[in-house]
Amino acid sequence: MIGQFVAHYKILEKIGEGGMGVVYKTEDTKLKRIVALKFLPPELTRDLQAKKRFLQEAQAAAALDHPNICTIHEINEFEGQMFIVMAYIKGPSLKERIAHGPIKVAEALDISTQVAEGLWAAHEKGIIHRDIKPANIMLPEKGPAKIMDFGLAKLAWAADLTKTVGTMGTLGYMSPEQARGDAVDHRTDIWSLGVVLYEILAGQLPFIGEEMQGIVYSILNKEPAPLTSIRPDIPRLIVQVVTKALEKDPSRRYQNIQELIQDLKAPAPFIFPKPEKSIIVLPFENMSPDPEQEYFSDGLTEEIITDLSQVHDLLVISRSSAMTFKGTKKTIPEIARAVNVRYVLEGSVRKAGNNLRITAQLIDATNDAHLWAEKYSGTLDDVFDIQEKASRSIVDALRLKLTPEERHRVSVRPIDNFAVYECYLRAYQEIYKFTEEGRSRALNYLNSGLAISGDNALLYSAMAFTYWQYWLFGMKTDEIKAKAEECIKKALALDPRSPKAYAIRGWMVYDFYLKPKESLPLFKQALAFSPDEFEALHGLARAYIYAGKIQEAVPLSERMMLIDPLNPICWMFQGAMHFWDGRFDLALERLQKAYQMSPENPSVMLYYVNTLARLDLVQEAFSIISQSEVASPKNLFTKWVLLLKYGLLNDREKLFQEMTVDFLESIRKNSASYYIAVPLALVGAKTEAIEWLENEVGWFFNYPFFAEKDPFLANLRGEERFKKLMERVKYEWEHFEV
Repeated sequence: MIGQFVAHYKILEKIGEGGMGVVYKTEDTKLKRIVALKFLPPELTRDLQAKKRFLQEAQAAAALDHPNICTIHEINEFEGQMFIVMAYIKGPSLKERIAHGPIKVAEALDISTQVAEGLWAAHEKGIIHRDIKPANIMLPEKGPAKIMDFGLAKLAWAADLTKTVGTMGTLGYMSPEQARGDAVDHRTDIWSLGVVLYEILAGQLPFIGEEMQGIVYSILNKEPAPLTSIRPDIPRLIVQVVTKALEKDPSRRYQNIQELIQDLKAPAPFIFPKPEKSIIVLPFENMSPDPEQEYFSDGLTEEIITDLSQVHDLLVISRSSAMTFKGTKKTIPEIARAVNVRYVLEGSVRKAGNNLRITAQLIDATNDAHLWAEKYSGTLDDVFDIQEKASRSIVDALRLKLTPEERHRVSVRPIDNFAVYECYLRAYQEIYKFTEEGRSRALNYLNSGLAISGDNALLYSAMAFTYWQYWLFGMKTDEIKAKAEECIKKALALDPRSPKAYAIRGWMVYDFYLKPKESLPLFKQALAFSPDEFEALHGLARAYIYAGKIQEAVPLSERMMLIDPLNPICWMFQGAMHFWDGRFDLALERLQKAYQMSPENPSVMLYYVNTLARLDLVQEAFSIISQSEVASPKNLFTKWVLLLKYGLLNDREKLFQEMTVDFLESIRKNSASYYIAVPLALVGAKTEAIEWLENEVGWFFNYPFFAEKDPFLANLRGEERFKKLMERVKYEWEHFEV
């Protein structure tokens, strides 16, 4: 056909051919421009109804004006054969680019993001591509990537053309619902883009087979080879994007292309130093005649953990996990396997009057070999020297090299008076009980310590932590807030490099003032000083989750689990992370474990009940609520789950009886309006539910969860007021800088 005319288009050269037609480079003689002209196969347009539907969809696609979609100029017929005229693109297809060799991760993400942006524009107009694959993505020599052939896949299916050998390439990109012949929606494009991203990165398709049946079986039943097994340099965050896009169940896939774009554009996750070696410091055994000296042996354990945690090349299991082995009969190898470390430090303390005797030994759990052992004798005045010597000896035994900064941190003595140190240890023993009585006793110890030592950063930090606990568990008064503020300001003035103080300050900013954005630099500063500061990891991850930035929270959550694997808070947090991502089945696995470990923890109970309810395990949820009513009838968390129960029972009378004026006023001034909105939504009180959600926005703007993922808000989503609120939430979500 070279040199011939099709209407006013002069054929210049053939530039491509495939299952969907033949493409020519053509001159538009009217407008004096170069265009591409594609003749569609005759079999595509034999069905008049299919042809009509195609014309409607192609016309809609032609109206799309987006830099990542190839412009369609005209759809027409010539001598009974249909053709499409579109922009001529000088450059290879993505299929040709992949064939030339590996593509750098940054380039792969750039191409995929551009394709996703084009799909977003189409999906917003209700247009689904249905045939996203490298051959339909062009890479111009100048300008952004372009998606080709909107509407043709639907026409091909109608003509039964996809079952020919010529379209086997298309089959490898089909979603499971397409492969089964089910109805599809925009999520089929998300799957196909996931396949494309996998192929760009790995250089091979995720689902393969020798024949058509083999490919379909792979798509429906098999999992692709892990990307990192093919290319270890691929960031874990990107692996997670691909994995979520390739969920076989569409309801577990990205629910819209905007979510995928958000994750593709996410900044690099928080990077933690890769520890060279790992250790758990077991609770030192109290060999003193007086069992009341237990606090001293526990305190020595904690201080050595703190010292060793200053060494970036050493992963140190945190206090809470280490303390679970207090009095254990497990062997050293069993303990090491339980927390996934190689080295174990164990020891004992004998305190008689003013005299001390401390023994310690370092063991390689892989072969039960004793690498180092030492006995220390002295008086209480020598305890700090002994502690520092023990820490340095362990570092030397593990052949770790300390930086000057690390040497300084290990040698620092934030409390140099033993009587004050004793008050500090006893206070933290009480704080970790998480009871009102414990908090009261902790403040008494801390005040006693301050009376002896004068101003001290550690004591003030512990005091602020105690007051924050009071606030967290219901005593939300201006007096408590002011006391916490005064203490943390003094702590930071005395020690501007205290990771503990920065972490506690971050929690206060978040919970006292509901300012998540302002809390981020405080948590990050704490982690800059100490990458394993648990409260900073926890606080930063929580801020990301409530802002709907789930992927940013993942590495922080993983780090928490790495350093504190037996802490129920870590299991609860991972469950909460999945909960706020709408993945309630995954949340349940973690929360069941957390509840088994710590059934008395109100936060664990709250998340567990809410997850059970969303999985329609209502009777099990009600059983736990009843137990909480008996154990903690005045607890705020019990009140929240009781409201949920009445919402699920559609018992408006009891629900509104529980919502007293004083109770609602206390909630309105603080966070947790969401837990009021949900039961109201369940009983059909839509106006009131939306009003409480409006009160929540500003500190909590997890847009994907509110807009799509929470089934208990489903009956609000058709309300105009809710839609306007979601516009605001979406803006906050999109502009939350991590």
